[in-house]
Amino acid sequence: MMEPSQSEMNILSNGKNHDLVDDMGMPMKSMLDEEQFDDPEGGQESEEFLPNADGKKPIRFTDFEGKTSFGMSVFNLGNAIMGSGILGLAYAMANTGILLFLFLLTGVAALSCYSIHLLLKSSGIVGIRAYEQLGYRAFGTPGKMAAGIAITLQNIGAMSSYLYIVKSELPLVIQAFLKADPNADLWYLNGNYLVIMVSASVILPLALMKQLGYLGYTSGFSLSCMVFFLTAVIFKKFQIPCPFEEFSANSTAAHISLNVSSHIHEYSNDIHEDDDSLCTPRMFTINSQTAYTIPILAFAFVCHPEVLPIYTELHNPTQKRMQRVSNISIFIMYSMYFLAALFGYLTFYDNVEPELLHTYNRIDPYDTLILCVRVAVLTAVTLTVPIVLFPVRRAIQHMLFPSSSFNWLRHIAIALILLTLINMLVIFAPNILDIFGIIGATSAPCLIFIFPAVFYIRIVPKEDEPLNSTTKIVAMCFAALGVSFMVMSLSFIIIDWTTGSNRAVGGH
Repeated sequence: MMEPSQSEMNILSNGKNHDLVDDMGMPMKSMLDEEQFDDPEGGQESEEFLPNADGKKPIRFTDFEGKTSFGMSVFNLGNAIMGSGILGLAYAMANTGILLFLFLLTGVAALSCYSIHLLLKSSGIVGIRAYEQLGYRAFGTPGKMAAGIAITLQNIGAMSSYLYIVKSELPLVIQAFLKADPNADLWYLNGNYLVIMVSASVILPLALMKQLGYLGYTSGFSLSCMVFFLTAVIFKKFQIPCPFEEFSANSTAAHISLNVSSHIHEYSNDIHEDDDSLCTPRMFTINSQTAYTIPILAFAFVCHPEVLPIYTELHNPTQKRMQRVSNISIFIMYSMYFLAALFGYLTFYDNVEPELLHTYNRIDPYDTLILCVRVAVLTAVTLTVPIVLFPVRRAIQHMLFPSSSFNWLRHIAIALILLTLINMLVIFAPNILDIFGIIGATSAPCLIFIFPAVFYIRIVPKEDEPLNSTTKIVAMCFAALGVSFMVMSLSFIIIDWTTGSNRAVGGH
């Protein structure tokens, strides 16, 4: 059996900041294989967000006494789940209907709980509490590489979604502060320019640090911003009428309004009927955009690489206790996701956009509450990008340069290449839906469905559970479900891209 050691490589997923904070406030560290990831020269990047005060080598998890309480563990895992995916859920509901969305949301949440059960059981058998090392234990180096690549792609998608929020929302914040004309063609209202400027002036300098220091404590702030966002969505539902009148900067111009009955009196009866239909929620619907729903939900629920490190930090850790932590965290996020989707959908109905926050600009781009939400979310995502980039860069270095000591040139080059690639993805992506869709249809099903099942099948001894046992047959079906979901989602998304129906949604 391999003997893992602790490492900073707390791979982040789903667009979330997952520095895992125990009761003493110190960041949590993942456990990786000592032979693979120890740095004998001590010259690699910092092993944690904050340096060890005593300079001692991190202790192994087998000797580690977790100090994180049950409640704090629930908070940590909830923070690992919550991310930018919440901004796309109202759009998903608009393209499935309330009942179908609730069914799919419940299904993905339940399957996430089951996959965590598989991870915990596999971890308990081999004594490994790092996602990548379960892959190494199950399939050797190919398994570790596959897990590392999937997590890295998930994080690149997460950073892309964050920077797309910067591209989409920062121009609206500047416009509101300067009271600028929304239709003005000004360079400082161009999201492509702004995302490059923010990446170069804020994110890159932070990403070039050897240690992230106290920036690692922004997880609580990020989660608070999402709670603030949810509160604003619920509050605005009761302020915005349906049908709503779109904002027009020119008071002399005719307002583009869904309630056109005030402008065309001769068709008032027909139009009122149309208004009623536009403001009636749909329980079930299928269209070309429905294919994005499960990828969006999968993207929103990925937290599995963080489960095992949280398990290590848990006080009095047992598989049953950690499963309870997972179930409660997933249920809380499930409730928040459903409320955000429901009230966002009931505010705009079929007019909701892939990024919900951006839709409010159609009502009033100068709204104070929405402006505060935008500023908070922008601050959170901007500070989170370098935190996500840090372990991604370390993962790349471990995969490509496993035995090399720290090198500033390589450190800077990887950060520049990653940020350049992500900026290109953000600039050329028509909307955030593409990011949610492609990542949610590739790396997310691997991390949630396929890898936990195949790791479990390989790791659990045949003497304990033969291949024809019920538990392993269920695990095989679970893996097959993940593969089917991946193939079907990618197929529908490619068809949607080919036909161009998604392009109609438009970027911002």
